[in-house]
Amino acid sequence: MSGFSKDERDAMKQRADELRANKGLKGAAKKAKEFEACLEAIDKLSGFDRTLAERYHVVVTEEAPDLDPKTWYGFPSYARDGEVVTFVQPASKFDTRYATVGFNESAKLDDGDVWPTVYAVVEWNEDVEKLFRALVTKAVG
Repeated sequence: MSGFSKDERDAMKQRADELRANKGLKGAAKKAKEFEACLEAIDKLSGFDRTLAERYHVVVTEEAPDLDPKTWYGFPSYARDGEVVTFVQPASKFDTRYATVGFNESAKLDDGDVWPTVYAVVEWNEDVEKLFRALVTKAVG
């Protein structure tokens, strides 16, 4: 194994840049800057990646208005108390076959001995939106 790929190294650099950009900011100023960074990350996307990120942004802001939009490794993400709960990973980020919507450990999706935390998305439609509205609502419990 040769270590991290160029895309992975770029993502780590992007995360370091995110942390530096918010250094010294607190409260409303930090949240406003993170919110703007999330919208900018969405605006930079194209094709289905952008559609997914835009629609998911609407879902999260409507179903979980207490989550704060921000970026995380360059992904549009949504956090509670600074901890990312859910995010969109565009297919273009790592040149993958499909975009994903993921939920981190702080999401309250626990269901028995096993449950999904990442969802591949190839189309946005009414059924997909309904699923993500339910998942986001459950995640913030």
